[in-house]
Amino acid sequence: MVFSGLTFLLLFLPTLLILYFLSRDLRWRNGVLVVFSLVFYAWGEPVMVLLLLATTLFNYLIARAMDRAASPRGKKLWLFLGVAGSLAGLLYFKYTGFFLSNLSSLLGVKIAFTAPRLPIGISFYTFQILTYTVDVYRGKVGVQKNFFRLLLYVSCFPQLIAGPIVQYGDVAAALESRTTTAEDFVDGARRFLLGLGKKVILANISGSILLECLPDGAAPASVVGAWVSAIVYSLHLYFDFSAYSDMAIGLGRILGFTYKENFNYPYFSISPTDLWRRWHISLGSFFREYVYFPLGGSRKGKGRQLLNLLIVWALTGLWHGAAWNYVLWGLYWYVLQIAHKAVEKPWARMPKFFQWLLNFVLTMIGMMVFYYNDQGALLVHVAAMFGGGVGWLDEGILSVLRQYALFLPIACVGAAPLVPRLKKLAEKRPALAALGTVFAVLVGLLSLLFLIRQSYNPFIYFRF
Repeated sequence: MVFSGLTFLLLFLPTLLILYFLSRDLRWRNGVLVVFSLVFYAWGEPVMVLLLLATTLFNYLIARAMDRAASPRGKKLWLFLGVAGSLAGLLYFKYTGFFLSNLSSLLGVKIAFTAPRLPIGISFYTFQILTYTVDVYRGKVGVQKNFFRLLLYVSCFPQLIAGPIVQYGDVAAALESRTTTAEDFVDGARRFLLGLGKKVILANISGSILLECLPDGAAPASVVGAWVSAIVYSLHLYFDFSAYSDMAIGLGRILGFTYKENFNYPYFSISPTDLWRRWHISLGSFFREYVYFPLGGSRKGKGRQLLNLLIVWALTGLWHGAAWNYVLWGLYWYVLQIAHKAVEKPWARMPKFFQWLLNFVLTMIGMMVFYYNDQGALLVHVAAMFGGGVGWLDEGILSVLRQYALFLPIACVGAAPLVPRLKKLAEKRPALAALGTVFAVLVGLLSLLFLIRQSYNPFIYFRF
């Protein structure tokens, strides 16, 4: 089930909200949320919901064992078992086929193996439950003795499938005590509807344009074609993923949870470092707090810091998928991060526009590294971006530009940081806040009309 599906919007969500708010006792509300969350997941993964339950139960028992451990050594042993056990499922389902196929190619021996079907959202909920287990070990959070509250944390449907990755400490108190005010409900609904419009209108149309720009995944030959297709793909990826985060944050607020922001207008960043403070913020926070710092961060010298960063970026790439283009993409951003740190002072002395422009060019190249499974096609595309193709403009791209002459500028504006500025204005002028709510409702109604006409179109990050 997806947020942008008619079944979710017209059946699942209204039924959930009616039963949830009819329940006055928080225990009943939690029960409603657990049941509906498991139904939400089982709608597309009727068998794999058992893996979700098993992962939660496993970490619940591990944390209880850590809490009863008599010595630091015993706690560390339970932590090791918890982390290893949780990652074992992720490694098996997501990476076994990749590892064996590459081993087969390397050895020149055919290895008979059928890769298991990847459970939806396994990367997200595995990382989430790990924040609980690790933070219990660190003493940052108390052990959760109620299994169903921990299950609610892991399975809560707004963030279950594609994030944001919610750390246990951020919602631990809300699992035991929370309320939803009228303001929370209105703000959450407005955020959800705007996210729905971002997905159904901006992301889906961008995806359709991308198919015209890059038919059958073939790299464009002209300079304009290479840049337009890179920009369209970047917009598609951003709108698709940030829309899910917007809807998750909005639904969370309606239900009494506060989820942290996951995107902060990344295409307006002025350096590679700045970009990764703005893109998929929850993933960056996870790797920083649960991988980079435990490895030693920058405390053990420059050489060790470079190694730690290499490990983090290699894992970041692999987290997105078991394919070499994702590994290459992670290494690409590792090199850019290191290079930016080396030239940080002269970079900062450039006018802000040139900092943004240079970073934008590097980001577009990185997006193409992410897009292409075929490294040969990647090289053709990047070469075309800088004049290595057959010309400046081709008929196919010219036709796309004519057909979507109105939509493309609107999409670019949609990726700009206009909403925060409008919010500041609305704080001073209440009429603008009311107008924003009306606009969100209209966007929601328009999205429903689009959905009736569109075919099934799941979120990109479901595959991760």
